[in-house]
Amino acid sequence: MAINKIDLDTKGVAFERFMQDFFKGKMGQFFTPRPIVEFAIKMLNPERTDLILDPACGSGGFLLNAMDLVKKFAEENYDDREAWEHWHNFAMNNLYGIEINDQIARVCKMNMIIHDDGHTNVISTDSLRDIKEITDIHKGFKKDYFDIILTNPPFGATVKSTEKNYLEKYELGKGKKNQKTEIMFIERCIEFVKPKTGRIGIVLPDGILTNSSLQYVRNFIMEKCQILAVVSLPQFAFTHYGAGVKSSLVFLRRKGENEKLTKYPIFMAIAEHIGYDATGREDPANDFDGIYEEYIKFLKGK
Repeated sequence: MAINKIDLDTKGVAFERFMQDFFKGKMGQFFTPRPIVEFAIKMLNPERTDLILDPACGSGGFLLNAMDLVKKFAEENYDDREAWEHWHNFAMNNLYGIEINDQIARVCKMNMIIHDDGHTNVISTDSLRDIKEITDIHKGFKKDYFDIILTNPPFGATVKSTEKNYLEKYELGKGKKNQKTEIMFIERCIEFVKPKTGRIGIVLPDGILTNSSLQYVRNFIMEKCQILAVVSLPQFAFTHYGAGVKSSLVFLRRKGENEKLTKYPIFMAIAEHIGYDATGREDPANDFDGIYEEYIKFLKGK
């Protein structure tokens, strides 16, 4: 049986098992658990024509699962040859990733090659540096360009103005001696997506949503975006992967140039069961399906 006939799941699981020792401990941060990835993709529902970016792509989970969604759609709607072309072109031309760690970027490319390509637009650099410099490395990375960003940015690291010359260029970094990476990632993601239509699915530590000292970050998000949904994840969501910060999935749409929004409803949900438990073992209970159904009702105005 040809390896490409095996579905993403089997190959993905095999690859993740194979890589697990490599990713244990410090490297754990480069894996976003599959149920969270799949749910975020379902919420944003990428289409064949969408340009998708993960600016902190790690081992490529968001990109691969987006590809899998398009592939499944193609296989259900076209004959073999057409289906293959449909999703293969998408994999080659529509998936973009940036990973700061060169070793992990290579792992991501390998992961994507195993799953039939899509590795062409994965580069290793610092996503927070000047966008012009990123475009110089690969002309596909441009401002105001992507339809969808799906990402789980690094939490807790600090960018110091003494070490990085780009802090001053960020609205959320101006006049500061240092700033948290996840806060700067919010601004960078907004810059990368298309005004008016660009959408973002991002994992953020709850502090950004609740700390009074970070009100200016929330103001910035609300000024630039419509908040589509906030789904709270349980405390243990990332503990198995070496990160214990309580976090949420936040979904945004970038506003148009002079777009003003009056009061609007925001979909909010709490996921207590997410398909695995605190030890990483499978949990048959999973709130994500129910939350997704409620979100669809919410979109229909129910």
